[in-house]
Parts: sequence; C-alpha cells; structure tokens
Amino acid sequence: MSVDSESVVGKTRQRAAAVVAPVFSPRSERERELRRIVALCVPFLVLVLFSGFFPLVEMARISVSEAQFTTRGFTLKAYRTLATDPYYLSVAFNSLWFAAATTLASIAVAVPVAHALEKYDLPGKRAFVTVMSFPNSLPGIVAAFMIIVLFGNTGLLTNLFAVLSGQSATTLAIATTVAGLFFAYLYSMIPRAMLLLRGTYAEVNNDAEEAARSLGATPFQTFRYVTLPQIKPGLIGAFILVFRTGLAIFGTILILKSLLVWTLQINRELATDFNLARASAMATVWFLFVFVFTMLALKYTSAEVSIG
Repeated sequence: MSVDSESVVGKTRQRAAAVVAPVFSPRSERERELRRIVALCVPFLVLVLFSGFFPLVEMARISVSEAQFTTRGFTLKAYRTLATDPYYLSVAFNSLWFAAATTLASIAVAVPVAHALEKYDLPGKRAFVTVMSFPNSLPGIVAAFMIIVLFGNTGLLTNLFAVLSGQSATTLAIATTVAGLFFAYLYSMIPRAMLLLRGTYAEVNNDAEEAARSLGATPFQTFRYVTLPQIKPGLIGAFILVFRTGLAIFGTILILKSLLVWTLQINRELATDFNLARASAMATVWFLFVFVFTMLALKYTSAEVSIG
C-alpha cells in the first residue's frame, strides 16, 4: 500500500471515530442526546436492514441473474421485456390509471365526510368513525367477498335491483367486473383518506372561515379560498398514501380478477412459470416507482406521510 493510500485510510478511520465516539463515550449534553436518539432508532434500523434492505438487494440481484435458481451472471433481459413487451406495458398502464381513478374517487368522498365530522357535532360520531375505520383492519380478500355478497349473481343488491327493474340478476351482477373491483378498492381506500384528512381539518383556522362568511363569502367561496389552501397539504398527503395503497392491493384483485394489474401479474409470474427473474424485476420496478413517486410528491406537502 502506498503512502498516499495509507494516508487516505487513516483519515477515513479518524472521521469514522469522530462520528462514532460521541455515541459510545458522550462528553456533553448534546452528545448524550445524540446517544439517546441512536438508541431509540436502533430497533427501527435493524428492522429496515434485515426486512427491507437485504431482501431488496437480493431481489435486485435475482432480477439480473442469468441462472434460474442462483444469482449468477448479469443480464437485463427481464427489464427489457418489461420495457418493450406490449403485454407488460398494458399491465403497467392498467395499474396506474386504476389506482389514480380510485384514489381521486376516494378523496372526493373522504373530503366532505372529514369536513362533516370535524365541523359539526353529529350524533353517533364515534360509532360512525369506528365503522368507517374498520376496513383498515380487514384484508383485501374480505373486501372482495363483500363485493361478491352484494353484487354477485346471487348478491343482495343484485337481486334487489333485479326485482325493481325486472331484469335478470345475472345481467345486473357486477362483482367480477371493473366496476365491482372499483367499489372494492373504494372500500379499502376511503377510510385511509378520511382518517388522514380528519387530522388536517382539525388544524383548520375556524376564525378565518367565519371572517370570510361574515364578509359575504358563500360556503363554496369560503371552502375554495380559505379552507382549501389550509387542507392542501393533507390532500396531497392523502393522495400519496391512497395511491400507493391502490398500487399495492393484492388480495382483492386476486379474488375478483377483473383487471390485470402489476401485483396480480407478479403472482402469475411465480405461480405459472415460476419466472423468478421477471417477478423480481417487476417487484424492483414497483418499489423504485413508489419510492421516487413518494419522494417527489412530498416536496409539495408538509403532511407527515411515511415513505415505507
């Protein structure tokens, strides 16, 4: 090793020691505070390391491996297929437009509900919030079966509409159509948007709204010029959270199978051909897209939305 290399290594070790020393041997209150912060973050960092970083690295290695069951060699064949094959491009398009459509619809429903819950003293508010938040604890498979029970060939609402319209229940059933999947997604996504927006509405300046109304502003004008700018960070945060949820839903689409999206195709890659490289490439692309989308979107909001 040359003298210059030894000097660089020595300086690197000195910098590392200067960073680590305050954690293990604090001498000031600031250094003791730093040690407490590190100690509190250790469990999370360990979790990120072993359940996040290592699996993602291994998944990326598998996606470029030339061998089927071992990570050997290097090839971008799986990524070229995803970027050029019309089939996979259509799957990506389906995932994006459907997640965006259900996100916008969910937020459109959640905004007035959150507004009513925070602005008015409604009877049975706690019970209503409990019922509305309940879907957050249910897997997507349950939401899918709920749609089948309501809108399937023998569904409750299907048969009701059949009686009222005189048409066949089979003709009216929408459980396994895109419309049925749309309602199933809303069932899972509206509560997430509503809970986040409730927190945003709780911080709205009521005095400003009252001042606007006293100056002659209509309810719509008050919402547009006073309330909307205040809840904008929450709206963007809700869009990020709900859009990512729409991209990640799997159990619901697995049961209804009415639209081919990215998560369902990953399952098919493993269940049908056991193509580990392509499935890993799809998962890697999904993670990178969600990560970059979240980082870019968070630049436009101060809402606290996690990246993970």
